[in-house]
Amino acid sequence: MAETTKHTYDESKIKTLSSLEHIRLRTGMYIGRVGDGSNYDDGCYILLKEVIDNAIDEFIMGHGKEVRISIEGATVSVRDFGRGIPLGKVIDCVSKINTGAKYNDDVFQFSVGLNGVGTKAVNALSKDFKVRSHRGGEFVEAWFKQGKLKGQQDGKTTDPNGTYIEFQPDPEIFKTFEFRAEFVERRLRHYSYLNAGLKLMFNDKTFQSKHGLLDLVMEDLQADNSEPIYPPLHFSDKTLEFCFTHTNSRYGEVFYSFVNGQFTSDGGTHLSAFREGLLKAINEYAKGKFEGDDVRECMVGAVAIRLKEPIFESQTKNKLGNTDIRSDLVNKVREELLQFLNRNREVAEKIISKVQDTQQLRKELQDVKKLARERAKAITLRIPQLKDCKVHLDNKKGKGKGSMVFITEGQSAAGSIVSCRDVNMQAIFVLKGKPLNVWDLKRDIVYKNDELYNLMRTLDIEDNIEGLRYDKVILATDADVDGLHIRNLLITYFFRFFEQLIHDSHLFILETPLFRVRTKEKTIYCYSEAERDKAAAQLGKNCEITRFKGLGEISPAEFKQFIGANMRLSQVEYATKHDASNILDFYMGKNTPERKDFIMERLIVPVEE
Repeated sequence: MAETTKHTYDESKIKTLSSLEHIRLRTGMYIGRVGDGSNYDDGCYILLKEVIDNAIDEFIMGHGKEVRISIEGATVSVRDFGRGIPLGKVIDCVSKINTGAKYNDDVFQFSVGLNGVGTKAVNALSKDFKVRSHRGGEFVEAWFKQGKLKGQQDGKTTDPNGTYIEFQPDPEIFKTFEFRAEFVERRLRHYSYLNAGLKLMFNDKTFQSKHGLLDLVMEDLQADNSEPIYPPLHFSDKTLEFCFTHTNSRYGEVFYSFVNGQFTSDGGTHLSAFREGLLKAINEYAKGKFEGDDVRECMVGAVAIRLKEPIFESQTKNKLGNTDIRSDLVNKVREELLQFLNRNREVAEKIISKVQDTQQLRKELQDVKKLARERAKAITLRIPQLKDCKVHLDNKKGKGKGSMVFITEGQSAAGSIVSCRDVNMQAIFVLKGKPLNVWDLKRDIVYKNDELYNLMRTLDIEDNIEGLRYDKVILATDADVDGLHIRNLLITYFFRFFEQLIHDSHLFILETPLFRVRTKEKTIYCYSEAERDKAAAQLGKNCEITRFKGLGEISPAEFKQFIGANMRLSQVEYATKHDASNILDFYMGKNTPERKDFIMERLIVPVEE
């Protein structure tokens, strides 16, 4: 059969996009996720970051000690007091890809943005964009719509040197979004710690740090009500800064890493090199053979480096990829720490004592693990609560993408899923009751509690998530108070002991309908009261409305569509322990009287008519 004209592959099908068109069409390549402003890494904050990065680069190079940021609704403005963009290149610098001074090491030695894309992407993705450069008593101003130049002017000015940028994210790209002050403030706090002496003014707040990363570590300790075992060890020179201490009240490690002022949430070469240098220094000083986990357990710290040519693994710069710096960085960290340990014997002994305690606890935990494994083998070679599927995740072989395990409460809910699941890709783990609240418990509880242990074995995440057996771990609980409580207990369990599972976007919540609205001719499933009311209006007054109280009430025939191609999943979004600890301490901690008072004060009692 002849190929139709519609599907012919010829010269007419080849398109060349302008840089502006490419940014708008392939937004994710430039700013990552678009989002709605509810996540720290959503696109609207990346736009803000790209503009502030330029102001920070000016400060790093010794020009301008103040940056003013304002956000009113969707309109953002940033004013720095650096050198100002050269007046003859103002328009090019904000609209032409691969135009800028950051390719010249004589001008910008330690810039975050080296690819000449940042501000151009902001311009292209903005409904309205304005730039004004003040330089030597003169100014040039230009304004754009969706990246296209609409006008310009120049003249004399008495304003001090610097650059002013104002923009509104384009609603055609950012459908619905809102800037959240807490995310903006968190980013500005990071900037202040990394640039001691820089004043950042946001609306009515000022962020300024005198002691760099030391202030960051101390703030983290205060937020968590943790007492350091010894005063934080702080080192700083032109290209490397690090700070850390140990506590007795934390689980795991908390590390912040930065490159040229950019927070690298996924770490990278600099963080792994720092960890290696730290381990070598401790082992060399103590003449021991400690493992990295022994040294870093209960540690709070931060590391920042400055590089002339950073290589990031994405435009959003969350992970550093330079491998050539590793050896030198490991040696520098090792040498500086050895000097400190030899000069400060009292602090050194506290560090070694803490590491030895951790090593002993780890050995005790190994014994608990051994007993748990033996007990599990004695009972059965299978996990009784698991109804497994045939295909499992194997990232090394590129297999099992889309495989999933539903974690359900009770046999009735599981029964509906079992009857209609895809046995190749969908497994089921059945909870016997409410899982244990582990927020204030230590890791050994995972081995002492059968249900938590079996869940860990089911997922195969005991030591890390490299062996994770399912691509998606889905919490499938009833949409009632008990179901929500079980969901929160499970999220707490994963966040406390298997944080990487959430970080790598494997944990989800299954959304199931709350209502069924139907007539003899049509059935509509509704996930909210608003959807129910809309469906009832559509089907008329004679429709039947059913409220599902639990998953077990939904028949297998109905349930099949809710876990099939049209399945609704909500991803459990990751937050660092620093950001999430306060809310989890309140809702999952041992402060029952305080929590009860909070609930009673806000309890809404329906009024009888």
